[in-house]
Amino acid sequence: MALGMRIVSLLPSATEIVCSLGLADALVGISHDCDYPPEIRSRPALSQAIVTTDLPSGLIETRIRDQIHRGMSVYHLDETELARLRPDLILTQELCQVCAPSYTLVKQAAKILEAEARIASLEPTGLAGILDNILLVGEMTGTLDRARAVVDDLHRRIKAVRSAVSGRPRPRVVAIEWLDPMYVGGHWVPEMVEIAGGENIFGKTGEPSFVVEWDRVLEAQPDVVVVMPCGLDITRTRREIGLLTGLPGWKDLPAVRAGRVYLTDASAYFNRPGPRIVTGLEILAFILHPGSLSARIPAQSVEKLSSEACEPSRKP
Repeated sequence: MALGMRIVSLLPSATEIVCSLGLADALVGISHDCDYPPEIRSRPALSQAIVTTDLPSGLIETRIRDQIHRGMSVYHLDETELARLRPDLILTQELCQVCAPSYTLVKQAAKILEAEARIASLEPTGLAGILDNILLVGEMTGTLDRARAVVDDLHRRIKAVRSAVSGRPRPRVVAIEWLDPMYVGGHWVPEMVEIAGGENIFGKTGEPSFVVEWDRVLEAQPDVVVVMPCGLDITRTRREIGLLTGLPGWKDLPAVRAGRVYLTDASAYFNRPGPRIVTGLEILAFILHPGSLSARIPAQSVEKLSSEACEPSRKP
């Protein structure tokens, strides 16, 4: 690493990449969403979103889409603090308008810096792209050997998942990335489902998530439903699970009848294209093929929806 290098990461996955390379001490600024590893939470936060996850999912969607429709960012970036921190390297993205401040917004803000800072936009759409980004950050920070070691270990774990589920029956899976409206997982999620030994019903690797009508889910008759709302953990998802369990025909789905509906810590293990995405892959293998994998699953990373919770709500 260049001596005294100063890094600003405006993307939670990039923050995790930086720390996996042993560069936590070089991280001088983060986004408001960066919360892992815990030791970086005291760093100055340079961004602020127009919505918070405390709002209902439907209202979050409406406000974000309205902002995008008006051609405005869904983030505020503290340009004064950015200038004060004097970063050498700024990490951001352009892949998703609602995931982090965009490259365009950051580039505009960086014009006020006294010295030129490099800006890297991380744009993975699949697992290979995520691993390539780790190598890219390693190259830009002089830690390429460490990056290669991290990527080699992640490749080993991916290979272990493939081997563990090889030859097993492949349940048909719906991965739900938002509840109101209902989105199904895109980009790397379909690939993760396939590697973990499932048949992904909706979406293709590398393509964005998209809204799916409930009738299509009913017609698909999934064997497994994995709920992974973008940016939410299990506790937050559980608050709105009635949006799913209250839908007509819910209790007749094969996944519900078999007790194979799962809530996940999506923010930690499925939404962020960083090193922990491979832990998400192991969680999927644990869900789809219990007992197949020797890897330990993190506590509070997945929860089977109870039969009582699966019952549609009844209005008095």
